[in-house]
Amino acid sequence: MKKIIFSLPFRLLLGVAAGILLGLLSGRYPEAPVSMAFMNVIVSLKQILGEIINFCVPLIVIGFIAPSITTLGKNASRMLGVALLLAYASSIGAAFFSTAAGYALIPRLSIVSAAEGLRSLPEAVFQLEIAPIMSVMSALVFSVLIGLGVTWTGSSRTAELLDEFQKIVLQVVSRVIIPVLPFFIACTFCGLAYEGTITQQLPVFLKVIIIVMIGHYIWMALLYFLAGVYSGKNPLEVVKHYGPAYITAVGTMSSAATLAVALRCAKKSSVLREDMVNFGVPLFANIHLCGSVLTEVFFVMTVSQILYGTIPSLGTMILFCLLLGIFAIGAPGVPGGTVMASLGLITGVLLFDATGTALMLTIFALQDSFGTACNVTGDGALTLILTGYADKHHIEA
Repeated sequence: MKKIIFSLPFRLLLGVAAGILLGLLSGRYPEAPVSMAFMNVIVSLKQILGEIINFCVPLIVIGFIAPSITTLGKNASRMLGVALLLAYASSIGAAFFSTAAGYALIPRLSIVSAAEGLRSLPEAVFQLEIAPIMSVMSALVFSVLIGLGVTWTGSSRTAELLDEFQKIVLQVVSRVIIPVLPFFIACTFCGLAYEGTITQQLPVFLKVIIIVMIGHYIWMALLYFLAGVYSGKNPLEVVKHYGPAYITAVGTMSSAATLAVALRCAKKSSVLREDMVNFGVPLFANIHLCGSVLTEVFFVMTVSQILYGTIPSLGTMILFCLLLGIFAIGAPGVPGGTVMASLGLITGVLLFDATGTALMLTIFALQDSFGTACNVTGDGALTLILTGYADKHHIEA
């Protein structure tokens, strides 16, 4: 019960509620000295917390991507290559599907840009500039080159160092980023409520979450249909056993935490090879995040429309989707892992500011459980494709 009460979505929701309440109260008496002083503190705190989060983004990119490349290189095999291709194809397929849905549906949601007719926030009384050690794209290129270099040279010491660095970054995320997020979110929503934005835009997010959940089920149905066609086996013999894994993923919001249940569910299927289950399900739990990718793409398009008055251009979204598929492979299967790993893309490619980033983190976390459930259930479809591939190519167990 304690884990549920103090879970990340609950803390973020609490931060949203507290921020909106304080912002509405301050906005009701904007000329009062107490309100002005309070908002000065809020704006300053938001700026400082945003700087800390932005500083950690390149570290997160390096910590997630580089060790993943070295690990895959050391264990390279034909089946691993097929599994990576499947995971990447599913992720970017879900991203492009979500992009198409965004261009088709978001203009019909009657979203009004929050740029006009709003109360201005006061200036920050104190600012702390914390420049990142490198840009996001530099961190991505550095991670890829270092990962490939370690693989080519077989440098075990550097591979161990990168693995240790990944553990350090995960601790930074869990002990620094995650704890400050509720306060950052509270400050952001306090500012939005003070400006007058949140009262007209909050219902839009509820509609978007429902649309995304429908998208999850459509994508899962497509994955299982394609898996059945390719393998020549009945996909219902797989998906009908995945109910416990889906429910567990909703509760844990973590593919890694759901792994034991997912393995047990997959092994009940009569059409999946046991060796493919033992190989595919644990691997896909870490590299296949189609539901999270689908969610993030639709949400960034919605936030961009709300805050900046326009959806990103098609070229920008294509670049974002292609890179997001790579980041999803390197992201950890933990709550919020996808959006954490891709913060650099959100700020570097889509050029989101602190407010946009905060909104993304909030709405993503509030529905992350269903995105994780889509990831886990989709792993069964990809494992069925692996089984079909192994049978077609006469690969022994």
